[in-house]
Amino acid sequence: MSYLLQQAFRSGKFVFGFSIFATILLIVFIYPLVIPDPPLEIIGQGTFFEPGIYVNVYDSIRAPTYILNLRGAAANRIASRLNQADRLAMKEWLMAGGGIAEDEIDIEDTALLLGLWVNHYSPTKNVPGMTNARRNYFARLDISLRGLLSTEGVSVAVKNPDTGVLEETSFIAQSDYANINQVANVRVLPLGTDNFGRDMLTQLVAATRVSLIIGFIAGLLATLIGLALGLLGGYIGGIVDDVIMFITNLFIVIPSFVLLILISFSIGQEKRGAITVALVIGLTSWVWTARAVRSQVISLRNRDHVNLSKLSGHSIGYIIVSDIFPYIASYVVMAFILQISSGILAEAGLSILGLGPRTTEFPTLGLMMNWAMIYQAQILGKWWAYLPVLIIIALITFSMNLMNTGLDQIFNPALRE
Repeated sequence: MSYLLQQAFRSGKFVFGFSIFATILLIVFIYPLVIPDPPLEIIGQGTFFEPGIYVNVYDSIRAPTYILNLRGAAANRIASRLNQADRLAMKEWLMAGGGIAEDEIDIEDTALLLGLWVNHYSPTKNVPGMTNARRNYFARLDISLRGLLSTEGVSVAVKNPDTGVLEETSFIAQSDYANINQVANVRVLPLGTDNFGRDMLTQLVAATRVSLIIGFIAGLLATLIGLALGLLGGYIGGIVDDVIMFITNLFIVIPSFVLLILISFSIGQEKRGAITVALVIGLTSWVWTARAVRSQVISLRNRDHVNLSKLSGHSIGYIIVSDIFPYIASYVVMAFILQISSGILAEAGLSILGLGPRTTEFPTLGLMMNWAMIYQAQILGKWWAYLPVLIIIALITFSMNLMNTGLDQIFNPALRE
């Protein structure tokens, strides 16, 4: 075993794939120890918060302030609050009401755009073909823009309980800054939130762990079933082999994913836990392993050492375990690696169709993709709701296929250098 491990870690492809997979495993098991938040806890009162650092506004007002005169601070503040829709609307009015040519308007140049707006916009100007609703929209936009351009600060006032009059308690100038380390409540959301307002990173780590468990259970079950049937059918032959191959051919005729869909649908949403889905995947994906092991055993059963073991009176079980299995052990390991990858992909496919594990228990990578699709994250441009999930699935499958290729180059004489 130690020799085989040494050989495996001499393969660059295996080491690279193993490094990716080991990194994912470390993150999956260490992250919950550092941040033990429930993955399905709703923290955002809204949907699809962008990735970033979120500071409590109430606490930041009461944090110690420092005066910083930073170059370009006002321009950055205005540019960040002027969204794309407002920029396009400003361009629309400047062309229709200001008579400015389209090539003279650059909506990405905030200073130029605001300069054109201030110099040309007039709320009293009648633009032909413009409805009252649209005219009122531009008037509100103008008020908002003038507020952005204001150099005054903001007063913080509270109501006097005796007189009911608002009294100023503090004044916040535009040059006042707070040290983020002195603000009481700060939450880092590197991947934002999903459609339910849940932390995407915490959810992604938990989903990766559950999907790996599903893949491991499904891969182990499929490999064990395929190995047992392949060994028995390949070595014993005769009617035993015919029965096993008949069952195998039945599973081949019906596509495994179609069978998986039918079984998952018949189980029902409430009974489909993560372990149940893993067992269903494992029970429907053993076919190619059984056929491959059978073909390997058939080529081994008439070898000299096997015939010698037969003449020595050893039992069938002893011969299979001691004289045949060691010769196909490396192939079984490679099959197991591919079965884990296939199990994760199968769960993702089922969950995207709405036939994965129940949605109220644990997240999985497939369920996260399903939620993103249902709430049209890909159409709304909320990339953080689906792209990290795709990357994790791709990294897991890529690393496992890379490990399998590396092992194949070591143990396959035809590919050995």
